[in-house]
Amino acid sequence: MALNFDLVVIGGGHAGCEAAHAGAKLGLNTLLLAVNLDTIGAMPCNPAVGGPGKSHLVKELDSLGGVMGLAADATYLQMRMLNMSRGPAVQSLRAQSDKREYSGWMKRFMESLPNLTLRQGMVKELLIENGSVAGVKLAFGDEIKAKAVVLSAGTFLEGTIWIGRETMPAGRAGEFPALGLSAFLKALGFQMGRLKTGTPPRIDGRTINYADLLIVPGDENPQYFSFLDDRPRREQLPCHQTRTTARTHEVIRNNLHESPMYSGMIHGVGPRYCPSIEDKVVRFADKESHALFLEPEGRSTYEVYLQGCSTSLPAAVQHQIVKSLPGLEEAVIIRSAYAVEYDYLPAVQFDHCLMAKELKGFFAAGQMLGTSGYEEAAAQGIIAGINAARYIRGEEPFTLSRSSSYIGTLIDDLVTKEIAEPYRMMTSRSEYRLLLRQDNADARLTSLGRSIGLVDDRRWAIFQAKYDAIERERKRLAETRIHPCSTWDEALAPYEEKIKQAVTLEELLRRPRIPYSVIEKIAPANEGVEFAWALEVETEIKYAGYIERQKNQVAQTEKLDGVRLPADTDYALLENLSKEAREKLNRIRPETLGQAARIAGVSPADVSVLLVNLEIRRRQQSAQRPGAQIAEPEKALC
Repeated sequence: MALNFDLVVIGGGHAGCEAAHAGAKLGLNTLLLAVNLDTIGAMPCNPAVGGPGKSHLVKELDSLGGVMGLAADATYLQMRMLNMSRGPAVQSLRAQSDKREYSGWMKRFMESLPNLTLRQGMVKELLIENGSVAGVKLAFGDEIKAKAVVLSAGTFLEGTIWIGRETMPAGRAGEFPALGLSAFLKALGFQMGRLKTGTPPRIDGRTINYADLLIVPGDENPQYFSFLDDRPRREQLPCHQTRTTARTHEVIRNNLHESPMYSGMIHGVGPRYCPSIEDKVVRFADKESHALFLEPEGRSTYEVYLQGCSTSLPAAVQHQIVKSLPGLEEAVIIRSAYAVEYDYLPAVQFDHCLMAKELKGFFAAGQMLGTSGYEEAAAQGIIAGINAARYIRGEEPFTLSRSSSYIGTLIDDLVTKEIAEPYRMMTSRSEYRLLLRQDNADARLTSLGRSIGLVDDRRWAIFQAKYDAIERERKRLAETRIHPCSTWDEALAPYEEKIKQAVTLEELLRRPRIPYSVIEKIAPANEGVEFAWALEVETEIKYAGYIERQKNQVAQTEKLDGVRLPADTDYALLENLSKEAREKLNRIRPETLGQAARIAGVSPADVSVLLVNLEIRRRQQSAQRPGAQIAEPEKALC
């Protein structure tokens, strides 16, 4: 049976849902293919959204008009702001989610979208015509025509799960893998790699003794991922904390030979920043214990997720580990932990719009490109979906820079750096994190989402109303002058501050120790109504000097990112480049001088050689034009 669509999205996980939503919302006749339609938007690992760096991605997604923030707000079990004792750049929101509600919400949402068709099926081949993607071929023979394809197959390509020395083909526990497509992509000339990730055991919550465990509650006044104004207030459930013991570490060390990772049976590289419990015990042998968190998986299930205890040790050893933990002496495992190995496409084969450099119309997103985490996958998904639509329409691609967003940082890292392990977003990945806070994601990206076509009238009106209010408050703070008096002395006493002469409210707020809450108490913007965007106003005023410094850094970086490198350059012929630089530049094919400078192994001296080569090419081209004047090179670049 032949079918025709504009866009086919392969995979119904977090990347696939965002890509399909973007494509359908932008008017494409879109097909979402999933191996199992009952697991659309599934949370096979930790049922949680957000955390350091990751919450920034979700809020940026929401600002562009994506879906994940809406789903997380609709289905949370607990909302908690992390790093509140630290600066605003690293503060982050985390939601413990109801995994069944989240998946059900996402499936209903996707089913409701105009222009989107959902179908169950496994893709074995891409259809190719004239060097471009023309559709897909399913395992049972159906051919589906399409103008573009987004591959977001997660851990399913040739997936294999491991529990001890026992192994079986699976994309994740209980679901068969996607077979055949990897071999097809290799035959096309794509480089494939192998990665590994894992998940911890799930515990029967009725067998846990919570009495002596530390309670980790949600926030009394929860914040939300979406910038919309009607987020639901839900009853929150507590999480709990336990710790590993000397007995736990002894069990693990005595059974390392049974771990498929340590015995050499698993060849895929695991995530450095989300290590297994075996890795923690071996790599951090000086630590007497490690914190583990007991997190509920939903309101309608008694399953509890043992966060921090990812492992691939045999089931019998897992039971010993669990029973060695305080509060879990009588606990029962109802789902064993396991590791999963899968094929992926190193992202240096793709450009910043996530289209393959050597196959037009073929996009990829998510764990397929070497990332780890729902949020990273979703962030790539929306960019792939947007660019698939723009490719089909013959429009310029849409990309985000490192200085504009964490999404831009994520994608630039993936397509520039040869990453050999699952990539996880953290605030430390960004050199501009004071500019790229989660609270100002809408200020940075909503207008872009509007120009693309994903931000509707309602969201745009909410955004404009918010920043009109912020502008009015900034003006009020700058113009309102206060004088020394007993009222202010009393309010400032806890902070060991006094007003010795007349100052504006802005000058007062600029003092490091004075919070906005003092001004709200004595001189509020609206009597009896809390100003909703105090954090953003306070941060912009308190950190104005640092913010300006980062903006200057951005301006310098953008000069290099504004210099495009000719696509036909053969770097092997540039003898003054180091050998490593020649090899990596030819392999990665950077689009700009700035991207080239960020490639590991390309030195500042190599960048200078590229600048000289660009100037030589410019002069040669100028000389070929009769009467052309040869301009002096830009000093800022040379």
